[in-house]
Amino acid sequence: MAMTLRLTDEEADALRVRAEFEHRSMQEVARQAVREYIESHSRADLLEHVLDEELPRYAEALERLGQ
Repeated sequence: MAMTLRLTDEEADALRVRAEFEHRSMQEVARQAVREYIESHSRADLLEHVLDEELPRYAEALERLGQ
C-alpha cells in the first residue's frame, strides 16, 4: 500500500544525509525506522499488558518471596 509521508524541510534534509551516509535510499531508511518503531513499541505494549494482567495474580507469592 502506498502512502505519502510529509516531512519538514529539516526532517527531509536529515533523512537525506542519513541515507547518503548509509548508501541507501531515503525510502529504505524511513521504512526501517518505521519497522523499528513498531517492533519497539509492540514489545513495550506486550510487557505492559503482561504486567497489568498477570502480575496481580502472583502479587502475594512475589511479596512472600521478598520477605
